[in-house]
Amino acid sequence: CIAIGGDRFVGSVFIDNLLRMEKNPDVKYMILLGEVGGTEEYKVIEAVKSGKITKPIIAWCIGTIAKYYDSGVQFGHAGASANGEMETAEYKNKAMAEAGIHVPKTFNDLPAKIKEVFTSLNLAEIAEPEINTVPKARRSKEFICTISDDRGEECTYAGFPISSVATPDTGKGIGDVISLLWFKKQYPKWATEFIETVIKTVADHGPAVSGAHNAKVTARAGKSVVESLVTGLLTIGPRFGGAIDGAAEHFKYADDNNLSPKEFLSHMKKQGIPIPGIGHRIKSLKNPDLRVTGLMNFAAEHFPATPLLDYARTVEALTTSKKENLILNVDGSIG
Repeated sequence: CIAIGGDRFVGSVFIDNLLRMEKNPDVKYMILLGEVGGTEEYKVIEAVKSGKITKPIIAWCIGTIAKYYDSGVQFGHAGASANGEMETAEYKNKAMAEAGIHVPKTFNDLPAKIKEVFTSLNLAEIAEPEINTVPKARRSKEFICTISDDRGEECTYAGFPISSVATPDTGKGIGDVISLLWFKKQYPKWATEFIETVIKTVADHGPAVSGAHNAKVTARAGKSVVESLVTGLLTIGPRFGGAIDGAAEHFKYADDNNLSPKEFLSHMKKQGIPIPGIGHRIKSLKNPDLRVTGLMNFAAEHFPATPLLDYARTVEALTTSKKENLILNVDGSIG
């Protein structure tokens, strides 16, 4: 069975496949299912008339109902629309029948026509293939979610009833919900407040960055809010937004391997990777980024310890000695 499709431009057409089957000795007859629109069926008709195709063809063009509509009708596919009488399903069915192709009176008669042609060829019965049956006894399968659960009286987030974190009187915020859904545990208050601080800090990087730009272009193209948002989110990567992940990864690698700041810079240079979380186009030692200052002050006041931040600041001390805008930026301080 070959499905060509009904697009304006297709990879192959009826005549290509039927001529190939004509040469195949294992093929005894062929079935063609066309539709309203296009003229590819006429190439098959000419091949039958000229003797290029001698094997029986059973054919039907779908779309004969189109004649009952006052105006032209397109049936789903781009090519399924008649642009003249010759392209109507009714006209093509008639032309194929006149050429000697086996065409049923209606689509409902197609199975009977196939049986009629098959019987007339006196072909050996084809053994029916074994069909895999569904076992009578099957183990039940379950989709398991380790984050949320709706099987009890109330849905839960990592074991906590939603009402215990969602309503204002609980004193819980979005940071608490994220800690349960992402990390599957209740984080202490200083950690959930930091999560919320980060969200507020990086909620908008401005209108000119690539994510915002792509979201605006998508919106101007007439797409929905969700589609525009997704376009912007998909732009997040090492050069925009993803620097947070990169900063965390590389600073942790350096700290775990006891690399000095100088050794770390040498390592990154050999890798050919700009240091994520270091550098700013506008901000510098003389013009510090107040977002970074706020995040570092929060961490110093509330975190039990900040080993990676401390290490990142030693790297900053070395990079700013080379150029004053190679500061620890907001991505680096978060990571």
